[in-house]
Amino acid sequence: MKLTGKSVVVTGASSGMGKAIVELFVKEGANVVAVARRKERLDALAESLKDCQGKVIPYVGDVTLEETNVGAIETAVKEFGKLDVVINNAGIMDDMSPIGDVKDETVERVFNVNVYAPIYAMRKAVNVFLEQGKGGNIINIASVGAFKTVAGAVYCASKAAVISLTKNTAFMYLNEGIRCNAIAPGGIKSEIAVSMGNPNMKGYGRVKGVLDYAPPMGEAEEIASAALFLASDDSSYVNGDVLFVDGGWSAG
Repeated sequence: MKLTGKSVVVTGASSGMGKAIVELFVKEGANVVAVARRKERLDALAESLKDCQGKVIPYVGDVTLEETNVGAIETAVKEFGKLDVVINNAGIMDDMSPIGDVKDETVERVFNVNVYAPIYAMRKAVNVFLEQGKGGNIINIASVGAFKTVAGAVYCASKAAVISLTKNTAFMYLNEGIRCNAIAPGGIKSEIAVSMGNPNMKGYGRVKGVLDYAPPMGEAEEIASAALFLASDDSSYVNGDVLFVDGGWSAG
């Protein structure tokens, strides 16, 4: 097992990539605080993994609130005695609007989840890591959308911000042994499209032309496998990197 005894926090854990990450990590021996808003799904996830070596603690909360991110990390330290890995997976889409059509509420909604939530979690995590004095590991879920025009202006900008946060954190805390990397998924089968609502037709029309040439959609488990690599000692010399898991989409 690659993560025996590791203490991990995963946001957006009730479905899709987050759920797959929790399942794989617990089977690899990690103890996980699983964060999401839907209690019934978190409880079902914990129940399904009760016979694994690792343990799941459901943590119900809204990641747009700083206290949720802080509370989840403090729970990991309290219950497991330490913090090793934080995975900022929770994310939502915009409505595909080009910048000329962007609404203020879209900016606020998307940045609250995709940017502010990771900032809250990373700030808390880094300070816990520094206090522990043994390094630490942050994994952010970005998107191929930060590099290609496969969503609206706000979503793409939010994921580009995540990548900048990742690289800056890796650079700033290199000497303290804190690693920070990102995963950039392509099209993955998940519930994120539900957060889009009614798409802006101008933006969607432009994006659809790109989507027509995209690889087939990937599975959430493929993102979980990438996260396992970055969370484990196998990637001990990987820092400040963006790992594309997109079927080659970013190569074109």
